[in-house]
Amino acid sequence: MSASARPHWMERPKKATMAAKGVALAVVVVLVLVPFLVVVATSLASQKEVIKNGGWVLWPQHPTFEAYRTMFVGGIVTHALWVSVGVTVVGTAASMACTVMLAYALARPRVFGGKPVLLLILFTFLFPPGMIPTYLMVKNLGLLNNYVALIAPVLISVFNLVVLRGFFQSIPEDLFEAARLDGAGNFRILLTVVLPLSKAALAVVSLFYAVAYWNSWFQASIYMNDDHWPLQQVLRTYVLSGAQMADNGAGDSAMSAPQTIQMAVLVVATIPILLIYPFLQKYFTKGVLTGAIKS
Repeated sequence: MSASARPHWMERPKKATMAAKGVALAVVVVLVLVPFLVVVATSLASQKEVIKNGGWVLWPQHPTFEAYRTMFVGGIVTHALWVSVGVTVVGTAASMACTVMLAYALARPRVFGGKPVLLLILFTFLFPPGMIPTYLMVKNLGLLNNYVALIAPVLISVFNLVVLRGFFQSIPEDLFEAARLDGAGNFRILLTVVLPLSKAALAVVSLFYAVAYWNSWFQASIYMNDDHWPLQQVLRTYVLSGAQMADNGAGDSAMSAPQTIQMAVLVVATIPILLIYPFLQKYFTKGVLTGAIKS
């Protein structure tokens, strides 16, 4: 910000303060970047390098994609990856559809039963159902070993609902009145007026849902057999047991360096989210703060 554009109440930052912020930022970047580079380097290292360096490699002398080849040839990780992709895409779409419609209904004034329903939803946020009642409900509905069990119990997030409701409430009422004068109903108003004006909030909430579905493993460990596991549950098993889960087609060479397999799975599980975040970063402040402040 230039000196002419700086508000009168804002102090000019001192050089020492700016230098301290730069040093702090550099330290944070190093603390975040170095472990990730170690993970990637270890996944690309050879068996001899991993054993020589005690399981971790900072810079592989002879990079190889053997760990990735072994991981995908086995079939377990490939199937788990497609499960995670499917659950994330379908779950995010279903959650966004339900959350948007419910948030829009609760954001409109004078909706019959709006406040009691909102209080009931907030009550579930303060007192969430326990693991045993949820498991019994999923079991009684016949959803064990069904991918629906990974989506239905967490279909709507109360936090995301409150954010979208607050954002919808920030839209001027005059726009709704003008749409009604043109003969638009509630569903048409939602599609043609509300959603185009809420791209920032929708992008943020969609990312929240996608990250939650992609990183979820606990529900899979309860409701699903190992042949239906998503990628995160397979990764957890790799890291905890240190065992190679590929089938007989992987060969015996994979068993001699499980650390490279673990790191390769970790990279595959992390890269998709890292690729999505930068494109939606600009929506975070506008989308979250607007909804939170209004609500």
